[in-house]
Amino acid sequence: MNITLGRSDLISALQIVSKGLSTKPQTPILSGVYMTAKEGLLELQSTNYELGFIVTIPAEIHTVGTAVLPGKYLTEFTRKLPAEEISIDTESSDGLAVIKSGTARFTLRTMEVSDFPVLQRMDGTLHFTIKDRTLARLVKKSTFACLREEQRDRRPIFTGCQLEVEGQEVTFAATNVHRLAVKSETLDADAGQIRVIIPARFLEEVTRTITGEVPSDINVTCSYNQVSMSSGSIYMTSRLIEGAFPDYRRVIPRDENIKTRVTLDAHVFASAVERASLIARTDQYNIVKLAFEKGLMRISSNSPEIGETEETIPAEVTGDDVTIAFNASYLMDAMKSLDSDTCILSLQGANEQGMNLSPMTIHEEADPKYIYVVTPVRTH
Repeated sequence: MNITLGRSDLISALQIVSKGLSTKPQTPILSGVYMTAKEGLLELQSTNYELGFIVTIPAEIHTVGTAVLPGKYLTEFTRKLPAEEISIDTESSDGLAVIKSGTARFTLRTMEVSDFPVLQRMDGTLHFTIKDRTLARLVKKSTFACLREEQRDRRPIFTGCQLEVEGQEVTFAATNVHRLAVKSETLDADAGQIRVIIPARFLEEVTRTITGEVPSDINVTCSYNQVSMSSGSIYMTSRLIEGAFPDYRRVIPRDENIKTRVTLDAHVFASAVERASLIARTDQYNIVKLAFEKGLMRISSNSPEIGETEETIPAEVTGDDVTIAFNASYLMDAMKSLDSDTCILSLQGANEQGMNLSPMTIHEEADPKYIYVVTPVRTH
């Protein structure tokens, strides 16, 4: 392989494919970038078996060919090169790639091409097209509720979002058992029926990588164990998560069971919870207590080692007075997902002690296709 290409094009491509490199691979080849040069294009690939990336950029092809170069060093060197034009020549018999730019020249030892698990573009039976902005909204309002990646050994199924497609309606649902986020959007065309669990990490990476200033379509393809999303010159793929996602609709409170509704300023609420959490976070459950009365909400937290705080904010309260406690971070995460200035909290009935132990829902009038359900914390 002998090519000449633009430094900025190569940097942009490497920034994307480097996300698929294994930092501590059991198989060293997974730390490499697979490069194929032909027909005026350079294709770069990376994979760690869970995530895979393919990016295509223009290049002047002097000799077609394929090579695998160590991704970390190729990325670092490319960023430091002095000129916009770069040449890469891997045709020497000693296994070295010669890279030149301006007056700079360096070599990198190539890796065995035959060892690389080359990615093939999927031809799944289920596929549809979605606007990048639509996908971004779905991801923003769902993936934060998943179980964190570092906890995946406990319940891997909850580190992903369930993607459901019914005709033109697409829904993302995410939960870590203690909270649930469900967001729906409408597709431009009927996409049939799909129900799969996609890793949240992959969905977040797709929206970071593909969503740009210019609106674009994202092509989604699903097979029995893989999903791919692509737009323009970028193709991304991931393993699906195996298992049965819980029937989340059962935990969404019914309207007829709601005893208290609270409408309030989302920013004011988020700021008050954040202040209360400064004390609450010293406890492993990060508990803040909310008390709803006519015309106000009282937010409090305490720590025997640190102190206590209490704050009152205006709120439009309809129904019964109630007191309820939550993990503060679960509330703040929900507020960050909202797009409206106001939010609506819906609560079910309290017990004899005035405490509410049923899930609370958070939603916004501007987006009726979004709901967040959070389980309260028992304080005594």
